[in-house]
Amino acid sequence: MGLLDQLANEALSALANPGSGQSGAGRDPAAAAAHPGMMDVLTGLLGGQGGQGGGLGGLVAMAQQAGLGNVVASWIGTGQNLPISADQLQSLLGSDQVAAIAQKLSLSPDVATQMLSQVLPHAVDHLTPDGQVPHNDLVEQGLAIFRSLSAGR
Repeated sequence: MGLLDQLANEALSALANPGSGQSGAGRDPAAAAAHPGMMDVLTGLLGGQGGQGGGLGGLVAMAQQAGLGNVVASWIGTGQNLPISADQLQSLLGSDQVAAIAQKLSLSPDVATQMLSQVLPHAVDHLTPDGQVPHNDLVEQGLAIFRSLSAGR
């Protein structure tokens, strides 16, 4: 599990030090990631737990259908991550899923999508260090480590 530990540590480091990552200017993913429930939301989106997208692969497919394939592909690739706006995220996930996320975070849908737009690119980027979507079991293991490390913060 050394590789997965390293990925989780890098992800947490990037979230805690937004200036060192590849995020868009002015974004603060550390504050968004620290919100109670955010790791559960990310696990649901990227691990496929109860979401309509079917995990990371499903998110990629949904992004392509929504015309945002290039944005999500940049998070997976090894280059700079393109930003995603809260409005783009709303169109990607749909209003039902955004409402469920907002309820889980006890936030308005606008605030929830804004926070998720800051965190999601980093999470995907760090779950795909080789520029490819890993098999679901590897994503699940990485998310489990990610959750356990963030719980100790």
